[in-house]
Amino acid sequence: MNSKLPTNKLEKETSPYLKQHASNPVDWYPWGEEAFKKAQRENKPIFLSIGYSTCHWCHVMAHESFEDTEVAEALNRSFISIKVDREERPDIDSVYMKAAVLATGKGGWPLTIIMTPDKIPFFTATYIPKNSRYGMMGLTELLETLDRMWKSDRQKLLNSASSIKDALNSLSKSEVGDSIDEGMVDRAFHHFSTSFDEKWGGFGGAPKFPSPHNIIFLLRQWWRTGNKGSLKMATTSLKKMRYSGLYDHIGGGFHRYSTDVEWRLPHFEKMLYDQAMMALAYTEGYLATKDPIFKETVEGVLEYVQRDMTSSDGGFYSAENADSDGEEGKFYVWTEKEITSIFGRSNSEKFLKAFDIRKEGNFKDEATGKMDGKNVLYLQGDIYDPDLKKMLETLRSERDKRIRPSQDDKILTDWNSLMISAFSKAYQAFGRNIYLEIAQKAMERIKERSLSRDGAVMHLIKPNNKSVPGFLDDHSFLLNALLDLYESDLNPVHLEDAVKVAISMIGQFMDKDRSGFFLTSEDGEELLVREKEAYDGAMPSGNSIAMSSLIRLSRMTGETNFEEIASETGKNFTSDLQRAPWGFTQMLSAFMHGQGPSREIVISGELTDPLTEEMLGIVREAYLPNKVILLREPNDNRIEQISPFTKDNIQIDGKTTAYVCQGWKCDVPTNDPDRLRSFLARN
Repeated sequence: MNSKLPTNKLEKETSPYLKQHASNPVDWYPWGEEAFKKAQRENKPIFLSIGYSTCHWCHVMAHESFEDTEVAEALNRSFISIKVDREERPDIDSVYMKAAVLATGKGGWPLTIIMTPDKIPFFTATYIPKNSRYGMMGLTELLETLDRMWKSDRQKLLNSASSIKDALNSLSKSEVGDSIDEGMVDRAFHHFSTSFDEKWGGFGGAPKFPSPHNIIFLLRQWWRTGNKGSLKMATTSLKKMRYSGLYDHIGGGFHRYSTDVEWRLPHFEKMLYDQAMMALAYTEGYLATKDPIFKETVEGVLEYVQRDMTSSDGGFYSAENADSDGEEGKFYVWTEKEITSIFGRSNSEKFLKAFDIRKEGNFKDEATGKMDGKNVLYLQGDIYDPDLKKMLETLRSERDKRIRPSQDDKILTDWNSLMISAFSKAYQAFGRNIYLEIAQKAMERIKERSLSRDGAVMHLIKPNNKSVPGFLDDHSFLLNALLDLYESDLNPVHLEDAVKVAISMIGQFMDKDRSGFFLTSEDGEELLVREKEAYDGAMPSGNSIAMSSLIRLSRMTGETNFEEIASETGKNFTSDLQRAPWGFTQMLSAFMHGQGPSREIVISGELTDPLTEEMLGIVREAYLPNKVILLREPNDNRIEQISPFTKDNIQIDGKTTAYVCQGWKCDVPTNDPDRLRSFLARN
């Protein structure tokens, strides 16, 4: 007897998310011409479902509806159904997410779009229950209603589609303004001041997202202006998140967001980009304050990524699920009884108190609103207590016996580039060679499997048998990572590759008429609109990272055209920044680098010379967010070819010599470490 489950057209797909739906009774198609031609031929609307493998509500909707034969029959009878992994195709997700927000004022995953065979949406939603409840129309009723309207009142649906398309077209045409200015930086600060949670840190109410790029902006604004309010908001938020349930105290790393204002109950999935951005924010927090808790947090995040999110050949996996054994958070939560059975009642008291473990539980279930005896670890005590640390190690061994959440093993260029930046910056701050080795190995993987000789980049590194051309984020994030890795190991090859990637990015993605960068390349698949986005969501936008990286590359190579393009990119989005500058903090950080004060530092000497190492250490231990650093080795002319201005940066008296420029003027060269330190201390 053949017990194999029936499969649909997702069976041969490589995306973990699509493969999860390969045995659904729904006749799913991947995004492609076969599905669209069938819709045209049979004159049926398209049911588009977008999600990702570690999305909790995607799993709920799949189990409730897409595994249900009644729903499947309705979809198969009247619609052409398409599944898209939003991480594999961020361009598709971005367009239809904007359509959903325009139509309903909200977005999220799973994203449900019903559209014409010409790909124009006329209905949008997120999660939809199978049956109607609480005044919300269920999927079975919705499908029946839309099928009836498609057959008898189609013009009404087409009018809705036309309105959404017009709104998308209007939204994609941003107005070019004069430039970003200091007033936008000030307004962003005041916005955060008014929304800052004095008690718990973070901004706004529940759900509360960590948004590390906002914290980085506040740290840099404090460094630039001396504004203690910015420093307080940043450091308070970093500390509160580290002690909270958002952080995995046993295994390291951060969950995606908190469902409450106290950072107590997280949404338990772990995304690679969150680990990268949080590591970057805590690294900057440490450099700014030298608070050891920030260093310890970075070490915990990176240890988790190294242990649980890294492939054998050095790439970084995309995510870990919130669910395990059919239940969200089951891998992470504990009962009081479990703790006492492991350590004994008397030995457990200290731990129970330190992590707020209660018999009745320490959080309310999201669905029922009741305590059910489950606890997340929520630190109340001393983070450095050796007894607690030992007990956490014991709990990790115990937890490893549980069924682990599933893993999304896609390896994406943009997210991997962010992680390379995080390991590189941590190496610079803390000097741990293992961080540099991990960053180098991951970069080699990208160079071998994603980066072409002309600087073009692929989006999907794994699996090898599926080719997805790179998007703006892949190019801009990789450019940024190459610069970060160069400043770590000072290998000119990374700088050479950075120039190639920048030229490729400008050639493929830049709007030649209005400046700024499109999400998709000029020869990419044509969707409803060709988007240009600067808003920072869960990650910084590709445009803001492009702007920041081009400023850095210009300062490192002396090629002013890169900085001119960066400036024009900022101008392209000034109308958006005028409305809500706090939504564009990564671009504001780029502006602050361009505006200054900044440092351009050239060290002339052998990399292995102890004086060179000492000077590099002085540069790296200082909090200088708006700096670039170059090494000119006497017997290696490669850096002169990339950065011709370094030709005259020679050693004085045969000793390692530092050249420091700031504010478009340069200090007297020095081979005195103390004098270098004094140069760097001035704002």
